Order: sequence, then C-alpha cells, then structure tokens
Amino acid sequence: MTGDKKISVSGCITQLYFFAFLISTECYLLSVMSFDRYLAVCKPLQYATTMTMRVCIQLVLASWLNSMVFTSIFLGMVLKIQFCGPNEIDHFYCDSLPLVKLSCNHINLVKNVTMVVSFIFTFPPFLLTLTSYTYIIIAILKIPTTTGRQRTFATCSSHLIVVSIFYGALIIVYIMPKTETINLNKLASVLYTVLPPIANPLIYSLRNKDVKEAMKKVMAHILKLPL
Repeated sequence: MTGDKKISVSGCITQLYFFAFLISTECYLLSVMSFDRYLAVCKPLQYATTMTMRVCIQLVLASWLNSMVFTSIFLGMVLKIQFCGPNEIDHFYCDSLPLVKLSCNHINLVKNVTMVVSFIFTFPPFLLTLTSYTYIIIAILKIPTTTGRQRTFATCSSHLIVVSIFYGALIIVYIMPKTETINLNKLASVLYTVLPPIANPLIYSLRNKDVKEAMKKVMAHILKLPL
C-alpha cells in the first residue's frame, strides 16, 4: 500500500515464521476435517459418539501444537543462514526457497534438513487426507442410487475443493523440479496463501442452511422486502 518494498532481516524471518506456522497448521486442520468427513460418510452411526466436542478440541489443539514444533525446528535452521550477497528476494513475500537462494553458507544443508523436516511433519496429514477420501469415494460408489451418491458427495465436495487447491499448489512449489518455474511458483503461492482464505467463507458458510437464512433476512431488511 505504501509502495515501500523493503523489509528488514528480522522482519523477513518473522514473516517466514508465521507463514510456515499457519501453512503447516492448515495441513493438519484439513486432515482433521477429512477425518471428520470420513466418519460422517463411512461410519454415520458412530459419528456422534466418536466426534464429540472434546475430541474436536483435542484435534485442533494437536494441530496447533504440531505446527509449533515443526516451525520451531524449521526456524532454527533458517537462523543459521548468513546473508552476504544479493538482498533482493524474487518473490511476493519471505518464503524459504527464495530466502535460501540469498544465503552464502550451508545452502545444501539447510535445503536438505528443511525438506526432511517438512516431509516428516506434513506428509502424515496429507496421507490421512488421501486415505480418508479414498474410503469416502469407495463408500459413495457403493450407493445404489444416483441421487444418493450426489447428496453424499455434496457433503464433502467443498472440503475436497479446498484440499485440491491447497495441496496442488504446494506440490507445484515445493516438489516440482526448480527449472524455469519461478513464475509458476509465484502463481501457485497465491493459490495456497490467498485463495483458500478468500474462498473458505464462500465454500463452507454459504452451504450452511442457517447462514443462508440469516443472509436472506439481512438482505430483506436492507431492501425492505417481506420475509
């Protein structure tokens, strides 16, 4: 907004910390939501007794705690980086890969350790999400009627859209070969940092009947229309 594109080293590291923390937290929360959808579709009779309020709180707290541990280890590696060369980041924000490129020491070590730590902490939730939707799809295909399949799929389609966008963009940025993909990485970064937060209220809330009714009442009040 100000046009000032400069950022201090401490400010850049702080931005990177919160970025990594929130991204890893979203990985865990998406896997928790996929497990919730799995119970609702595949084990509906056990859903109410399994997914209690206490269990929900424990899963959310575990997501935040695991993200804190991961980000602390990750930040410890980043703080070992020394910057003595170019000071221009070829990105929209302080991401790990563009930042490491400016390093003049332990570049390969930081890259390798970061990749290993990221794999250990983010692959399990991704695997849980993938496994949950595999069982969900199998359960949906077993439903005899087309209407039943469509209705069941509609209960998890919103979450599946967000998961596909989020993990698809992460794969493009962090797993695809880093040859001539800088602009593609920037575009993909927008997909998993900007698009999900913008789309979440529309994807999730507008599918809720209570929210729809509340919006109708607000619009009717604004336009002075009868309910």
